[in-house]
Amino acid sequence: MRGSSGRTEILWGAISAVVGLLLWLFAGDIETPIITLSKVGVVLMAVGGGGILYGIYMLAKSGARKEQQ
Repeated sequence: MRGSSGRTEILWGAISAVVGLLLWLFAGDIETPIITLSKVGVVLMAVGGGGILYGIYMLAKSGARKEQQ
């Protein structure tokens, strides 16, 4: 079974980052008993950025592998 491609990782990272940005910008006034949604937004932006970087790494690695063949 083949894993996800670099493009898929970049897509999901970008979606996570955008959702995190929206939470950070617009959900700061909403209070929940356990966590604040603006902090969840910051975490989602960080996770999304990591996903984007990992997707770029996967694309670069697969490109280098194709060049060696």
